[in-house]
Amino acid sequence: MSDRVLSQGERPAPGLRERKKARTRAAIQRHALRLFRQQGYEATTVSQVAEAAEVSESTFFRYFPTKEDVVLWDEFDPRVVEVFRAQPAGLSPVAALRAAFAEVMVELSPAQLAEQGERMTLVLSVPPLRAMLVDQIRGPMRLIAEVVAERAGREPDDPAVRALAGAVLGVGLSAMFAWAEDRDADIVALVDEAMAQLEAGFPL
Repeated sequence: MSDRVLSQGERPAPGLRERKKARTRAAIQRHALRLFRQQGYEATTVSQVAEAAEVSESTFFRYFPTKEDVVLWDEFDPRVVEVFRAQPAGLSPVAALRAAFAEVMVELSPAQLAEQGERMTLVLSVPPLRAMLVDQIRGPMRLIAEVVAERAGREPDDPAVRALAGAVLGVGLSAMFAWAEDRDADIVALVDEAMAQLEAGFPL
């Protein structure tokens, strides 16, 4: 994403090329998760994932620089941004994010929710993935800061904006960790409850 965030009216819809790339990336991740589930993460090679997804290894590495990246990539971030921008102007950034998270998560099919659960379980159980998590959260945090700054009329590097972005990411991760520990829990409710606490200023 460029440093300058376009307004909703300026942002063009993704073209055919971008949509095809998104579908390919999602397909590679889907096949990777299936193989990780069947064979184990460590036992599964990039070559096997590429073969299952019917792409070359070089194509795999164009989309995912490492095997760890194929687990950590989240295909739903662009949809969250789209729904966030569509929220009423009168909503605070936190309220708009809470609504966007809820809307996007409700849209997910049971299979997609299961894949998200698998991803989080892998991240917490595989040491190389846990080690990469801190580096990987920089991207989502920057993305949240950009869209919050856009709504608030501030700059993404404003200390208040950055603090809010970190808080949003923190409560989201707390919900995902709770879900990884109890896969029977309602992840939509967990995320919404966490965002409600943030919106209310964490009353205890």
